[in-house]
Amino acid sequence: MLASGMLLVAVLSCLSIMIIMSVWRQRTLLSKMPPGPTPLPFIGNLLQLDTEKFYDSLSKIKERYGPVFTIHLGPRPVVVLWGYDALKEALIDQAEEFSGRGEQAFFNWFFKGYGVVFSSGERAKQLRRFSIATLRDFGFGKRGIEERIIEETSCLIQAFRDTDGANIDPTFFMSRTVSNVISSIVFGDRFEYDNKEFLSLLGMIMRSFQFTATSTGQLFEMFYSVMKYLPGSQQQAYKELQGLGDFVTRKVEHNQRTLDPSSPRDFIDSFLIRMQEEKNNPQTQFHMKNLLSTTLNLFFAGTETVSTTMRYGFLLLMKYPEIAAKMHEEIDQVIGRNRPPKYEDHLKMPYTEAVIYEIQRFVDIIPLGVSRKTTKDIKFRDFFIPKGIDVFPILSSVLKDPQFFSNPNDFNPQHFLDDKGKFKKSNAFVPFSIGKRYCFGENLAKMELFIFFTTIMQNFHFKSPQAPQDIDVSPQNVGFATIPRKFTMSFLPR
Repeated sequence: MLASGMLLVAVLSCLSIMIIMSVWRQRTLLSKMPPGPTPLPFIGNLLQLDTEKFYDSLSKIKERYGPVFTIHLGPRPVVVLWGYDALKEALIDQAEEFSGRGEQAFFNWFFKGYGVVFSSGERAKQLRRFSIATLRDFGFGKRGIEERIIEETSCLIQAFRDTDGANIDPTFFMSRTVSNVISSIVFGDRFEYDNKEFLSLLGMIMRSFQFTATSTGQLFEMFYSVMKYLPGSQQQAYKELQGLGDFVTRKVEHNQRTLDPSSPRDFIDSFLIRMQEEKNNPQTQFHMKNLLSTTLNLFFAGTETVSTTMRYGFLLLMKYPEIAAKMHEEIDQVIGRNRPPKYEDHLKMPYTEAVIYEIQRFVDIIPLGVSRKTTKDIKFRDFFIPKGIDVFPILSSVLKDPQFFSNPNDFNPQHFLDDKGKFKKSNAFVPFSIGKRYCFGENLAKMELFIFFTTIMQNFHFKSPQAPQDIDVSPQNVGFATIPRKFTMSFLPR
């Protein structure tokens, strides 16, 4: 009895020593990292982070600790990069070291590190190369995709005409059109606008995306290890992703049954063919989990970010009718009203181009950026950042940097125009991020935004039930994503 008691004491003593040494090593490690507010056990810096005003909280911490600092989301340390200089030094000058994909708790809960967006290392490199090459084969970034955008826009114009100038919520009008462009590449076909399954899918995308901007969404990023087992809105948001995943699974199963390896119809077919080619490779990244996750990544990202930007853009143009009037004037002068706009027209339309860039800058659709992770121990500026630490490249801090944009909180197309009224680029225009993990849908998104905006404005005036001075253009929620307030508007033929 005595011996067993002594053994228990010895075991507990060893465990205690191991825990103390682990905590000591962690504190020693963290002491060399960028400074930040002192975390509390388990809750980290929750007391310093307002989950409803997360960006504002980070801004206050930055004022005290500088443009590179550490916060703790619950028990998880995260290095925050603030401002253009810090992001450039990390994501471009030390691109490989910051090329890992950090924890994006809600999406990782579902994707579990699979797929082109939320993977790291060799998996991410192979899937990214394949995705870019395959999308290019199906017209991505070429005239072929421009023709699809123009055709889809004509359907949207007709849908707006059918409203007969009534006040409508433009949300699903835009998401249907934007989604059909990426769907035609990923799934090989578009959806009819009244397709009930399509509308259901768009609702799932929108609701799960909006969850990431809520206070609960921010709390989940901190305490996901516990919250994923608790009831709450996170469970419903997860079900939305499951519904999307089930749809993609059905699409893949259909393609498997009807596949002709000599004639791929879409992205799914191309991935299935690559899976067959590498079926004997035990290290292959071309397997079913990555196919399902990558397809959903493309469908989701190719739908929601551009359609939300468009919706927010409508609100801004109704708030500032004088800006819309100048766009109408330039569209009439350069394009006229007898032919559909083409992407090449943007080279002759500096004001319209500046407005569209300013919409993207002001809307700030992914303000925190998609998180990165260090791929090895690195020295950054005067700090040590260990391998495997999550990094938040705060895109909003660049898009709102007064060093590049005078009065960054104002919506002003002059931010992208020089003294002669010519369009001017800015290194601080980073809504698609920068470095090795930038959004490879950037060129498609720019083409979509230009053609959608110019074609809609070529055909319509916008009208709000509110007077311009009463329109609130502040976001409804800001978290991982920026979500505009709900509104209605009418499209009046010109």
